[in-house]
Amino acid sequence: MIETERLILRVPEPRDRDALVGMFTNQQVMAQLFPGMDEAAADAVIAKHDRLRGEGLGFLVVERREDNAVVGFCGLKRGEPHAPIVGAIEAGWIIDLPWWRHGYAHEAMHAVLARAWGQIAEDRIYAITSAVNHKSQALMAKLGMVRLAEGDYLSASFPEGHVLRPTVTFAIDRPE
Repeated sequence: MIETERLILRVPEPRDRDALVGMFTNQQVMAQLFPGMDEAAADAVIAKHDRLRGEGLGFLVVERREDNAVVGFCGLKRGEPHAPIVGAIEAGWIIDLPWWRHGYAHEAMHAVLARAWGQIAEDRIYAITSAVNHKSQALMAKLGMVRLAEGDYLSASFPEGHVLRPTVTFAIDRPE
């Protein structure tokens, strides 16, 4: 568990499923990430992150302290096989629509990164997103990440010509 001024980041529990599935299947929330996710795919995402817990990875529920509302899902995972960062540590986040523009993604990910440096051996953490996802790229920069020109690629998750296929890679190095 990670605690910040306004948030609690914790391992998902069965009670979180409806909020997480609702977020993953919301077309507006997922528009620049992975649109069209259904309930089964959302359950698979949750299960995938549960399998990473033994490595000290896996996304966490982002819960608001004041009312225990589930506002998002964030954390660290291994880079996917189709990405140039395959196997490397990758940071990621999703914030549900009612909670956009409240600074929760920044607050949560700042805490995740701070904790990560004490728990992982790697000297660099990456983040990827679609080239059109300017809001995520702005958050990456605000977190101190730098865009890696050599990290631009066409994601195999989307067909030729899909607007989300062009993908960018950012990274942050271990603080000295």
